Amino acid sequence: MSVYYIPRKERGKIEWSESESLSVGSFSRELKSNVSQMACYTLGYAYWCQIVHNTCYSSLNKNEEEFVKRRKDIVLKCLETLDIKCSQQVPNIALLGSGGGERAMVGLLGSLDQLGKAGLLDCFLYLCGVSGSTWCMASLYQEPDWTSNLEAVKQEIVQRLSGDGVSWSEAFSKLKKYYYEKDIFSLTDVWAVMVVTSYVKEIDEHTLSERSDQKSKDPYPIYTVIDKRCKQYHEAALCGSALADGDEILKFLWEKIKGFFSPVKSTNVFAEMQKDPGSPHVDIGYQVLMDLVDKNLSVLNGIDPSPYDNAMRANLAELSGGKSQLIFIIGAPNLSDKNAAKWYMKQYTEDVCNNLNALISFWPYDCFMSICKCMAGSIWGRKYNFLYNTTDGSVPSVLQTSEMRDYEDAGLLLNSPFISVLRKEREIDLIISLDFSDGDPFLTVTEAAKKCEERNIPFPRIIPPSEDSKNPKDFYVFDGKGNAPTVIHIPLFNTVNCGDKLEEMRMKYKTFQGSYSEEMINELMELAGKNITNNKEKLVE
Repeated sequence: MSVYYIPRKERGKIEWSESESLSVGSFSRELKSNVSQMACYTLGYAYWCQIVHNTCYSSLNKNEEEFVKRRKDIVLKCLETLDIKCSQQVPNIALLGSGGGERAMVGLLGSLDQLGKAGLLDCFLYLCGVSGSTWCMASLYQEPDWTSNLEAVKQEIVQRLSGDGVSWSEAFSKLKKYYYEKDIFSLTDVWAVMVVTSYVKEIDEHTLSERSDQKSKDPYPIYTVIDKRCKQYHEAALCGSALADGDEILKFLWEKIKGFFSPVKSTNVFAEMQKDPGSPHVDIGYQVLMDLVDKNLSVLNGIDPSPYDNAMRANLAELSGGKSQLIFIIGAPNLSDKNAAKWYMKQYTEDVCNNLNALISFWPYDCFMSICKCMAGSIWGRKYNFLYNTTDGSVPSVLQTSEMRDYEDAGLLLNSPFISVLRKEREIDLIISLDFSDGDPFLTVTEAAKKCEERNIPFPRIIPPSEDSKNPKDFYVFDGKGNAPTVIHIPLFNTVNCGDKLEEMRMKYKTFQGSYSEEMINELMELAGKNITNNKEKLVE
């Protein structure tokens, strides 16, 4: 049976104005950012990364236009093979992968594997990801034309994820390189080394800017992040991501920092410093920083941090020979007032680091103190803003007023990259939404609908069956009317692929847990793949 596809823009016309469209800005300068960083909180080169701003750009960048033109030839051939005939032009189809840590990385890989085996992979013009899905994308795009060699690429990724991974000494050396070579060191570097590396089991030295020159035949990749100021402005909209709980992510990262620096005391560097009679008491400085981490954790957990405060003050007094200290905050924080406690710990952490820095300032203490300051100030993905003080009237004023911009995981605002692909110049006709999120399986798509309604962006009406919120099926179609794209939404865990083990699978594959075993990886890829194989006919229809 032949299927005729009517392009979205032929189903109705709608006028767009600059104030109505939520556009997607992009960097147009090369940022030599390491891929393992880009895959955790992806910062961007124009060809590879689209940054969400409430501003308007009238055209796609040249690289994307040329890439899309080449890719459409491949899409057309794939559709013809599937006996899908286009009425006038090739439809623009986007595949979206949500965030979800290693669960999202493995889930996306399993989905792509089955899409390839079903002959559907070349239907997609765009492949767009958030957070964990970008980990998978970064691994795939290491290989030019990975869609033509997916089985081998998949096996290589699975073998790596199942292996021993990066040693502590390698990761420690990488942190040192980031700290001394980066113009601006931030928590993005820390997250890349201490968190993402433990899951993806590699430190990828390639840069996204060098990959932009590849004349690939694969789907056009979009790695999505959010401007921190934009996220703060829409703070109430945090949704769909395990990262959205600010206190939990702080606890998680403080624990990672503590665990990462714990082996330092047994290294040769520490031993050599202790031998030097001219060196300060490095063991005391080390204990001050570890106590500082524990005090932050105690406050976050609502536990009295006084013992750590007393110990730090005593050790700093010993290091300074009894001289006055720079810790101005006296007394315990008000643990019943989270905002007050947060402000207290920000000032306290900065004071301790400034005090200690005046006494000890060499590797790795300088880096450890810098990390603590970044934690206190929540400094993520900081980059120089090349648009600062520009006079080009086409550049929105909001992008010209700050010397630096901070970028974070887009999952903190919306845990699936709907907004990036909905840029009007991309003229998306069909969205396949692969949802690997925790919790509500419809949260990402319903929140996307709300944001689109607020900004007059065409999007289908989303009304999921109420009875499916806890026990979702594996395939939902939300028809687009007029200029709105049709959205197919596929929750990872559902009653079809999990049966009566739905809750068991959710608990087994939590976002923040240790890396998966080979058995778990294969099981999760199979579950994700079933969502494709069980619905191949529906996807083709």
